[in-house]
Amino acid sequence: MTTVSTVSPSPGLAHAIASYEAPRLFLAAASIGLPTRETVDALRRDLELWSAARRDPMQYDQIVANTRASYARLVGVAPDRVAIGSQSSAITSVLAAAVPEGAEVLCVEGDFSSIVFPFLQRNGIAVRSVPLAELAAEITDATWLVVFSHVQSATGRVADVAAIVSAAREHDAYTYCDTTQSAGVHPVDAALFDATVCHSYKWLCAPRGVAFLTVGERFERELTPIQAGWYSGDAVWQSCYGPSMALALDARKFDLSPAWPAWVGAEPAIRMFSELDIDEVWARARGLGDALCERLGMEPQHQAIVTWADPDGDDLARLMAAGIKVSGRAGRLRAAFHLWNDETDVNAVVATLGRA
Repeated sequence: MTTVSTVSPSPGLAHAIASYEAPRLFLAAASIGLPTRETVDALRRDLELWSAARRDPMQYDQIVANTRASYARLVGVAPDRVAIGSQSSAITSVLAAAVPEGAEVLCVEGDFSSIVFPFLQRNGIAVRSVPLAELAAEITDATWLVVFSHVQSATGRVADVAAIVSAAREHDAYTYCDTTQSAGVHPVDAALFDATVCHSYKWLCAPRGVAFLTVGERFERELTPIQAGWYSGDAVWQSCYGPSMALALDARKFDLSPAWPAWVGAEPAIRMFSELDIDEVWARARGLGDALCERLGMEPQHQAIVTWADPDGDDLARLMAAGIKVSGRAGRLRAAFHLWNDETDVNAVVATLGRA
């Protein structure tokens, strides 16, 4: 029988696990993460300072810079390759605007809409969708950009990054990878891709409204910062008024102005994940997922997000009624295991569904 209970977390991971207030029976990180006590304290302190008229907008700049650096360290790129934003779809629209007339964008069937819809709004380009398993083989010389999620939101399936990246290079196509369902639980090397997007309110446990774009220097030359504003300036506080403006010379030219309180909460969360061994986090989460599969009589999925068909939502309703937080997407139930989960959560799911 699959077991992970004998594998004790490292001191660093144990400290991270202990920083959550009430994580038991929460298997919904694929929908929304949980804040650590440090994030809650930071948000409370920020609200107190604001209420006491002791907040200056410039004070948030260092918080943003710190968080950008932590995220860069987490995904293996330099901070000057990271731009900040608030939503995946808004970031994706910058890439969609850059696709040349007549070029092909290759997507995955059933992928998350925020990385697909912006391309579908473009006239004069070809958007083609194929099954995830066939993505690498479907890349051709006509493909300008390959768009896919590292981990599929609906199914938890992990993309074959090596095959996709290799095929894209063979056909001189760019790659755009959404790491929203992987960063924080699965190792991510953003340098493998021409661009990545990540919204951090799921596995990175940050407040909603903190998103990141990473972009390689070669691909950056293809993009126009169509959403540029004052925070895209080389000198932010000297870029508040037009018409002249000097954009940043690196990925910061794609920055969107930050929703300040969200970044206050994100700073400690993303710093914490950047200091963890994400291979250890993945082994723990995937092991719990496989333990649940075994107990439920399913083939192991080797995923942090375990899914099974639940078209009428019966299993979802039973688990939620028992106080077990899971989610349902596309006719499937999702049980998402993160660093705070352990075998008591597996046992609770199995007991509730009556399949022990």
